[in-house]
Amino acid sequence: MSSNANPKGSLLIITAPSGAGKTTVVHHLLKQFDELAFSVSATTRPARPGEVDGKDYYFMSTDEFDQALEADKFAEWQEVYPGRRYGTLKSEIERLWSLGKTIVFDLEVIGATNLKNLYPEESLAIFIQAPSPEILFERLRNRATEDEESLRVRIERATLELSYADKFDIVLVNDQLEQTLRKAERIVSEFLL
Repeated sequence: MSSNANPKGSLLIITAPSGAGKTTVVHHLLKQFDELAFSVSATTRPARPGEVDGKDYYFMSTDEFDQALEADKFAEWQEVYPGRRYGTLKSEIERLWSLGKTIVFDLEVIGATNLKNLYPEESLAIFIQAPSPEILFERLRNRATEDEESLRVRIERATLELSYADKFDIVLVNDQLEQTLRKAERIVSEFLL
């Protein structure tokens, strides 16, 4: 534990390569448990249609992100794809802890590893994995949201991220979604006790 004057709460870190289902699991858990609150990440990527600043992400310019980095405002951050940075603001953690909430994070794998290392005593980190790399890559292809080059970069990134599974407290294989959601509920129920 660090000698931080702020009261500490718990962190539920959920991570996975793109396409494994982490966002679906996170949204389900937030509906099931009132004790949980979602940590909104900061990003330099542009907002997609329907996304709301401060709800989906804190959208920042590259300059704003750089200034926040220089001011040590991030608990963790990563350049996930070229020119696309994501990070967890320390102020977001403090804000949600001040509300007495257990904070849920939907993070990419390396950022999740860094956050787990920063808060080892306060956190439970769950790695969601597709049944096989081939199924994961097929899910990415089936999204049809990427051009060929973007898809290639995502598959390369996912291959790297799969090698991080053993760094997390629990590996949850997302084979049948309903079963995965029930298992995630049981894990979180025990963590919140």
